[in-house]
Amino acid sequence: MTTVQNALPLIQIAQETRQAASKLGLLSTEDKNQAIDAIALALESAREEILSANVADCQAAVAEGIAKPLYKRLQLDEHKLRDAIAGVRDVGKLEDPVGKVQIHREIDSGLILKRITCPLGVLGIIFEARPEAAIQIVSLAIKSGNGVILKGGKEALRSCAAIVKAIKQGLSHTAVNPDAVQLLTTREEILELLKLDKYVDLIIPRGSNSFVRFVQENTRIPVLGHADGICHLYVDQAADINKAINITVDSKTQYPAACNAIETLLVHSSIASEFLPQVAADLEAHNVELRGDERTLKILPNISIATTTDWETEYSDLILSIKIVDSLEDAITHIDNYGSRHTEAIITEDIKAAETFQALVNAAGVYHNCSTRFADGFRYGFGAEVGISTQQMPPRGPVGLEGLITYKYKMSGDGHIVDSYTGANAKSFTHRDLE
Repeated sequence: MTTVQNALPLIQIAQETRQAASKLGLLSTEDKNQAIDAIALALESAREEILSANVADCQAAVAEGIAKPLYKRLQLDEHKLRDAIAGVRDVGKLEDPVGKVQIHREIDSGLILKRITCPLGVLGIIFEARPEAAIQIVSLAIKSGNGVILKGGKEALRSCAAIVKAIKQGLSHTAVNPDAVQLLTTREEILELLKLDKYVDLIIPRGSNSFVRFVQENTRIPVLGHADGICHLYVDQAADINKAINITVDSKTQYPAACNAIETLLVHSSIASEFLPQVAADLEAHNVELRGDERTLKILPNISIATTTDWETEYSDLILSIKIVDSLEDAITHIDNYGSRHTEAIITEDIKAAETFQALVNAAGVYHNCSTRFADGFRYGFGAEVGISTQQMPPRGPVGLEGLITYKYKMSGDGHIVDSYTGANAKSFTHRDLE
């Protein structure tokens, strides 16, 4: 496949992005919202060009033998593009996260401290397939006052190029310098980008487990992201069977290539004989391949045996592993051993069991009686997301605007010096919070 080479050295691109980002951070909310609206309009105008580019990407990917889950992520149809553009407009409606006063405190008379939110600076986003991710990321970056350098996978090069072209055209008529948004086009640029800690403030990788680990091990820039999305659904002994069936089917089949789709179904032994034949029939009607442990095979003898490898695998496809457990504690232990701290769910009418599950399971999302597919920035009301973080430190879960800002302390005085507050006649601090 032919690739488009950037005319400028990457370090110069990064410098220009940083300069544009520094000015973007000073813009008013109105200026940023006008830019976001211009992006939405430009994407609508370029709809045919973007979709045609995606068709070409998909055809080339099939010819190269792309994996089925990756192909599903690559496809950008009318509905996906429409939803992505709607997400851009939703970001425009969100409250501006920049310039918020988090602390306003009198240190002493005339000496005032403020902690105020501000942009991170420049984001480096590296993602596989999913060209609509570029749309989500740029809208969030503009709203939060950040510049962004995008690197999509080779399989989505034409789609991303058409999307970024439209975005830059939209920005060219606004207060936002189009240089705040850049697209890299070659694999070699990834390693070079990871070395630009002077110009890039945060790297967000979206891809396979091995790729995310590669990024983490090859940069000094802070990295935010998740590797595997091994999500579990536990059907408790006190589950409503019909509710459990509907949620299981949705969590697996609604979009199996998504990182928030379940890969393992855990079922309490006391309801397994009643529940499993019913849910298996519905799942198989959706062409789901089932694999189970030995106890499951006694109830569903026609499915394949599940191995330890299955418990460790993110299928991103219509494959589901099933394990029978004897207690809530056993389910939690299995999740602790094999989960990726992404999203875990319990189906039960026992409120105490649900509370215990949600308290003890260590994941960014712990759900009760609802599909794991809700783990999404758009569905959370964030407008969009730059990715889902499974790290322990915040931001955690779907990362929207709040994950793309930091803060700085601003202090104003009138000739105040620290020496006045030390020694025998030291003045005292008032430390009084102000409105």
